[in-house]
Amino acid sequence: MDILIPSLGDIDEVEVIELCIDPGAAVATGDTLIVIESDKASMDVPATCDGILQAYTVQLGDLVSEGTLIATVTPDAGEADSLASEDVPVAAATTTAAETESAAAESQATEAVSKIDILVPDLGDIEDVEVIEVAVAAGDRISFDTLLVVLESDKASMEVPAEQEGTVISVAVAVGDRVGAGALIATAELSNAKPAAVTEPVAEPVQAAAPPTMQPAAVKADVPSAPEPPAATNDRAKSTEVTVYAGPAVRRLARELGVALDHVKGSGQRGRITKDDLKSHVKQQMNAPAAKSSGAGIPEIPAVDFARFGPVAEQSLTRIQQQVATNMQRSWLNVPHVTQHDLADITDMEEFRQSLKAEAGQRGIKLTPLAFIVRAVCYALAQKPKFNSSLHPDSQRLIVKEYINVGIATNTAEGLLVPVIRGADKKGLWELSENIAELAEKARDKKLALDDLGGGTFTVSSLGSIGGTGFTPIVNAPEVAILGVGRLSTQPQWNGQEFLPRQMLPLSLSYDHRVINGVDGGEFMQLLSQLLSDVRRLAL
Repeated sequence: MDILIPSLGDIDEVEVIELCIDPGAAVATGDTLIVIESDKASMDVPATCDGILQAYTVQLGDLVSEGTLIATVTPDAGEADSLASEDVPVAAATTTAAETESAAAESQATEAVSKIDILVPDLGDIEDVEVIEVAVAAGDRISFDTLLVVLESDKASMEVPAEQEGTVISVAVAVGDRVGAGALIATAELSNAKPAAVTEPVAEPVQAAAPPTMQPAAVKADVPSAPEPPAATNDRAKSTEVTVYAGPAVRRLARELGVALDHVKGSGQRGRITKDDLKSHVKQQMNAPAAKSSGAGIPEIPAVDFARFGPVAEQSLTRIQQQVATNMQRSWLNVPHVTQHDLADITDMEEFRQSLKAEAGQRGIKLTPLAFIVRAVCYALAQKPKFNSSLHPDSQRLIVKEYINVGIATNTAEGLLVPVIRGADKKGLWELSENIAELAEKARDKKLALDDLGGGTFTVSSLGSIGGTGFTPIVNAPEVAILGVGRLSTQPQWNGQEFLPRQMLPLSLSYDHRVINGVDGGEFMQLLSQLLSDVRRLAL
């Protein structure tokens, strides 16, 4: 039985960081076979049946995507015998001894190969995608992870690789076709040999300098003819994306940076373009004299040899810290930020919260101010839906979400994570408190699932007792707003007759000024302060 990578949500690819069971060992349903990790979280991939682990088709460090074959498990002998016994009576009733012998010989001859249809994988909520590259043709030899086609929606591109080795019989799609999930891509005759055993060189006179891997259809079509002059080959490579090899994450980054991938030299296997290749290309363009003189790029901070001034030590950033840095820089550069500050009088709210301490203890729940804040935020978002939206990529429309998922910025040893409370507006204080505590614990223990980190519509960043009098949080794009919560303090407040000690909570609302203007921000903060000052309003 083939074990595949399950749904990854909106994540394109993940890294294999652990192989948990040795090949040849017995496995049971639910046993963890491998551990995969994205830039934000790790996830266990379990066995889906009882049996013997025959072989892995991935290695540590491999980047894999949804639907990728990772291992093969042979079901228990009991199950196999049961299946075989069901077939025996039928065969006995319909075959003679000679026919049986002939069938056995034919079975041995055909045992090594089988036909299989290769289909478009699950596309999530996307109805159809365009075929932008077809990398194989009928008769091509394929092996595990050979690129078959590249599909592209209006948001991202996705590569569809082969999951076994064999030979392509026919290809059912062409460049420009639009296909949906389950559509036929190609039909292949597959060999039962393991991918690791492939040692045949794909030796062709024209391809002598190329690595022994399958080439794009446009190149292989020229194999019977004489080699083209280098100039003609280069021109063709520049004029089409058929010879560009890059993963979905690289293609998306290239679109964000406005870089044509056919201008980037790949350093990976088969000339594959990596993120480092793309970044190096952009850096070279920014450092070029023409770019500097035209002001096309943002000047880099010059490198400094700090060791000249005294002892130094270097510390590597974790993957999460690196990703947070990238996300924050991208948001800061692309989103025109405005931050508004206010103070909410939560004296009455704190008295009410303290009165619930005994009940919270009986429930085994720690009732914190953050649960009240999230509840108030959900109420305010329902009243002000513009804050629960995203700007459409064409900058001409707003995408207003009819669901409210609140992200809670959480500090961990690995870096900042933002787990998401889904359907937060439909939950009461007790359930919100439980969710907040559970997500925080899972984040600290590196147990967050991929679904825990996606789909947020608004973020709350509470610094609690270390929060100070206010700060300017960066919008978690493509969201349009984020609420920063500072440190609670007792301050004198004038009630018209006298100063009274009140517990004041600093609030800082950062928002995308393309979507939200100052009046919108002021009204949202005013409503939020009123809700926190008198939590009875949450029942209205």
